[in-house]
Amino acid sequence: MNPFQTPGAMSWAELMTSDAEAAVRFYGELLGWQMKGMPMEGMGTYHVCSVPGHDDQPIGGICNRPPQEASQPPAWGVYATVADVEATAARCTALGGTVCAAPFDVPGVGRMAVLQDPQGAVFQVMQYEMPA
Repeated sequence: MNPFQTPGAMSWAELMTSDAEAAVRFYGELLGWQMKGMPMEGMGTYHVCSVPGHDDQPIGGICNRPPQEASQPPAWGVYATVADVEATAARCTALGGTVCAAPFDVPGVGRMAVLQDPQGAVFQVMQYEMPA
């Protein structure tokens, strides 16, 4: 199963924190993750995490919180793959959930939304771009 192409699969985990460099050191040492840094406009370096010996398959990322969210505590977020992000956001509302961030484009990745379930748990959904 390819989690980036399977609707319903959890496909990504992302830590937004106040000190990405410290988090990279901690998780690298704790879990043995390899990190590849890439510049992310307005947020510094985005660190893509992978587990050594598994074809360098990315499993998640670590980055600093955007300035407008600086007061929020560090937190891990999860992403679920969906076939249609707009339809999923509408269905979330119909089921009693909340759309916290309406669908928007993530260049080179796909289209995503931030949702909240009726109990208050926040999660992200991603409709990934398929390579040409």
